[in-house]
Amino acid sequence: MTSPAELYQAHRELLDRAISAAAARDYWSAFPESPSKKVYGEEAAPAGDRAFTALLGQTFPVDVPGAVGTVATERSPYGVELGVSYPKADPHALVAAARAATPGWRDIGPEGRAGVAAEILTRLHARVFELAHAVQHTTGQAFVMAFQAGGTHALDRGLEAVAYALSATTRLPARAAWSKGPLTLEKTATVVGRGVGLVIGCTTFPTWNGFPGLFASLVTGNPVIVKPHPGAVLPLAITVQTCRAVLTEAGLNPDVVTLAAEEPGDGIAATLATHPDVRIVDFTGSSEFGDWLEANARQAVVYTEKSGLNTVVVDSTGDYQGLLGNLAFSLSLYSGQMCTTPQNILVPRAGITTESGSRSAAEFGADLAAALDRLLGDPKRAAGTLGAIVNDGVFGRLTEAGTAPGVVHPSAEVTDEQFPGATIRTPLVVQLDAADEKTYTREWFGPVSFLITTDSTEHSLRVFTETVRAHGALSALVHSTSPEVLDAARSAALDAGVHLSENLTGGVFVNQTAAFSDLHGTGANPAATASLTDDWFVAGRFFTLQSRRHVEPS
Repeated sequence: MTSPAELYQAHRELLDRAISAAAARDYWSAFPESPSKKVYGEEAAPAGDRAFTALLGQTFPVDVPGAVGTVATERSPYGVELGVSYPKADPHALVAAARAATPGWRDIGPEGRAGVAAEILTRLHARVFELAHAVQHTTGQAFVMAFQAGGTHALDRGLEAVAYALSATTRLPARAAWSKGPLTLEKTATVVGRGVGLVIGCTTFPTWNGFPGLFASLVTGNPVIVKPHPGAVLPLAITVQTCRAVLTEAGLNPDVVTLAAEEPGDGIAATLATHPDVRIVDFTGSSEFGDWLEANARQAVVYTEKSGLNTVVVDSTGDYQGLLGNLAFSLSLYSGQMCTTPQNILVPRAGITTESGSRSAAEFGADLAAALDRLLGDPKRAAGTLGAIVNDGVFGRLTEAGTAPGVVHPSAEVTDEQFPGATIRTPLVVQLDAADEKTYTREWFGPVSFLITTDSTEHSLRVFTETVRAHGALSALVHSTSPEVLDAARSAALDAGVHLSENLTGGVFVNQTAAFSDLHGTGANPAATASLTDDWFVAGRFFTLQSRRHVEPS
């Protein structure tokens, strides 16, 4: 058995480096993002494939307190038969088990909890190829993206949350001496978690979005119930299994982390989220359920990340082909099934200025369509960029939007030779006028974007500010060669409460964020109530309770 204190010492260098990286905000990653054999060795990829394959058609080996039968709810967007079943959760048994595990988890202190968390992340990294296959075949991400976003980048986000939580919970000294004249007191400060935490997973990025809340709650002293989306259980089941193994080996109650699998429609998320002992809720998903949680989980602090109207304002550029290529890739990556993918592209009706002359709004639309065709013209490359459509909801929105007038780039079917059963579609782009607010102020999550003509760049910035303030956004982008326009865009983004990118024409894309440097979400507009990761994301998860006593003079 390795104690939590020993785990902390074993991972002390990693934890200290993560804390330093979060403060410096420069590039740093603890987990290599390339699945290359040169990085991970010859055997890592085939071993991960075998481990994933061995899970198919089986009952997943994880203990669940009070389980009542099993459930099997996942369907691979690539057409692979999964057939994995999971113990079905009894929500009240899970809460009772979590409460029973709380005192022992509290007593090991922040450093012990951070040591356990770091060990969990390290063990998950050892399973990263298995985890990547699980993400790919539940979300529809292409394998390389699943390895990165669902594997190494998710681990970085989890470690970032550990760093913030450890810093926050050790800011006050655990022991202090206080003297005033002849009086001397000894004072003790103990970090106490708010209560049972609940992580409600999403179907598109179960680990990337799930790990921050999971590890922030754990290190701040809270047991966590992980409630996966029924369509993407396996990645989080692997996570919970790993957590429980590390906890057990450290001599702790494994019910610090439990799995809440359910049949669609069982309503376990709502039942757990409103349970009086569940005091923290982390949710990623639809605005509808996110808004419901914010209104109804009144006993808990609620961290939500929802969808929104991610916006691009195009005014002018000194690298027109770079703009088009960058934007085309942003619209195409994972078929637009990212919470940061641009939906609304605002262009003045009179057009934009480029290094080779002006382009009207109609010409810009045609040029963007051509850039998409160049990017996705090769089916193999297209499949690796687009991945697969995750569910019927996305496909339904794509079909509905395709019937609108003004289609600039129709969505086309792509065939994946490796997975012929996959549903793969190229992005749809529809041209609208700024007056058509009813359409573009609705969220069209998936490969659907609107090219919206405005009266001027000033009008574009006004539309941007008003729509994001009302409906939320997780990303925004401006293209302009004018310092005055860039200044106005920065002010508009501050008023709207959204992060802003400027003139992206190279290998950095508006829908990607880097752990330890980029913040994801702001809490300043309706799309999210917090940012990954900042102090507010961890501060609401714990209290510091003090005791004091007289010390007799020696």
